[in-house]
Order: sequence, then C-alpha cells, then structure tokens
Amino acid sequence: MTTTTPPVTLDDIRDAATRLKGVAHRTPVLRSRTLDALVGAEVFLKCENFQRVGAFKFRGAYNAASRLAPEQLARGIAAYSSGNHAQAVALAARELGTTAVIVMPEDAPPSKRDATAGYGAEIVSYDRYTGDRVAIAEALAAERGLALIPPYEHPHVIAGQGTAALELLEEVGELDALMTPVGGGGLIAGSATAAKGLYAGIRVIGVEPEAGDDTKRSLEAGRRVAIPVPHTIADGQALHTPGELTFSMNRLLVDAIALVSDDEIRDAMRFAFERLKIVVEPSGATPLAALLAGRAGPLPRRVGVIISGGNVDAERFARLCRTVA
Repeated sequence: MTTTTPPVTLDDIRDAATRLKGVAHRTPVLRSRTLDALVGAEVFLKCENFQRVGAFKFRGAYNAASRLAPEQLARGIAAYSSGNHAQAVALAARELGTTAVIVMPEDAPPSKRDATAGYGAEIVSYDRYTGDRVAIAEALAAERGLALIPPYEHPHVIAGQGTAALELLEEVGELDALMTPVGGGGLIAGSATAAKGLYAGIRVIGVEPEAGDDTKRSLEAGRRVAIPVPHTIADGQALHTPGELTFSMNRLLVDAIALVSDDEIRDAMRFAFERLKIVVEPSGATPLAALLAGRAGPLPRRVGVIISGGNVDAERFARLCRTVA
C-alpha cells in the first residue's frame, strides 16, 4: 500500500507559526451580537486587516522568504501580485535585508502600488487583460537571478497563510464551519489544512465574487477551469483560474464555494464599518457578504470567518460604500 504525503501538513503550518512568532501580528478575533442575530449563528471574525501590510499575505511571504539560503537572499526576490502579496513580499524582503522586484497590473489600486514602493520594492507594470504576469516575473527572475515567490503556488506560502486559521482555532476552540475568501486558493488551502488537521469534521466554505467563480467551476468540473479575467470590485480575487497546487489541495479539503455579487460585497463593507468599526477591502469582505446575504446556506452553530485584508484607500472605500444597489 502506498500513501501520498500532502504538499502541506498541519506540522508545516505549526512550523510556520513558530517562524512567524514575533514577526507577524497575532491578529484579533472580533464578535458582534448584531451579526450573530442577523445570521443565526455565533460568528468569530479573524481580522487579518490588522496584519502587517494590512492583509494575511505577509504570513506566507515571510515564511517562504525567510527559508531562502543567505546567498539567494543576497541576490533578491521577485513576485507578481495585484497588491497584497506585492506589499507582503516587499516588506518581507526589507525585514530580511534584501531587495524585491514586483510585477503588478497597471490598474492595481494606487494605495497598494504606493505601499509596495514604500517598502522599497521595484515595480514592473503590465496589463492584466493582455499580459502574462507569471511569464513576465519568471523572465525577470531568471535574468537577474532572483528567487520567485508566487502568491499562492508554493507550499511555504500556503503553510504561512494557514497560520491565520491555526491562531483562530487555538483562540476560540472547535468550530463547525470556517469561511475564507478564495482567489488563487492559497489562503483556503492553508486554512483548510489547519482546520481539518485539528477538527476533521469542520466544514470549509470558500467565497468568490460572482464574476470570478473559477474555483467553483473547477471544483464542480473536477479539473481546473479557466474563465475570462473577471471584472469585479474584489480585485484580489480577479483571477481566471485556480492555482495548480492549490486546486490539488482544495478539491480534497473544501466542502463548498459560495458566490456573492459586487453589491453584496459593498453592503458587507458598509456593515463592517458601521457596526464593527473596521475597514475591510472588497476581497476581504466576501465571506461576510456571503453570511449577510444568506449565500452560505443554513449555518451551523459556530462559524469562523477570515477577514483577509483591509487595503483600500479612503476615496475608493467611500465611493464603494456610497454605491447602493
């Protein structure tokens, strides 16, 4: 009898947590009686909008970068990202005393581009609708001898992202369900590995914008499905196909995918601001949107939600929250 070792295990996530201790923030878990009453469940919000760089991405970026050999660190790091991973790699590089080159789409939110540059990274722009960011980044890395740290297709990145769920479960105990946003699939792959490693019966639910339902379609088809690059306010989830590594994990670990509209995302952002007193970016708000709109189906008693990030500038936040269906 042969067994296959998963690409990421609970032990890998625990090891990442040790590496991140004192470097990444242990983010707060918020409760709201109003939210509980509205959705009919006890909801525990893991607020990664309070993480360094304003998003969970710092966990995976630092976990991966910190494992590079000294001679590789001396040459530098490359990455590609629409924003949050870009900032995360830029900050990880600065923390580790090296440099970063980041491939970012031309239409990335200005606040995310500015923050990435502010951490000292060199930015290379491309058109997300016509360019191939992976090919551009791979060519740059090969030309300059840089270590490429992808936003989700890397076991150390996935393990780092899983530490958010690990912390949540350590703090609040067993949950009946865990909800996370789904973009490339790294956050939910790491979260599901941690959650099901601790509590095998937990239900893991991912949330995508309606316009970017590539993971839902892929899980239903049993293979990776590509869609046109989606137009959605959830820019961190505007991908056309799941990652190969992440999909291989998520098809075994994820129980369901819920979809939310851009208007439902706006409503969730507004609710988080007005009732929870927190700022959440569109991608980070998708699980909350699914809860408030009833998109996740009947809920069990105790539900954990990872609010993945809060990187949205004041002008865009105000504009989105003013836009009502």
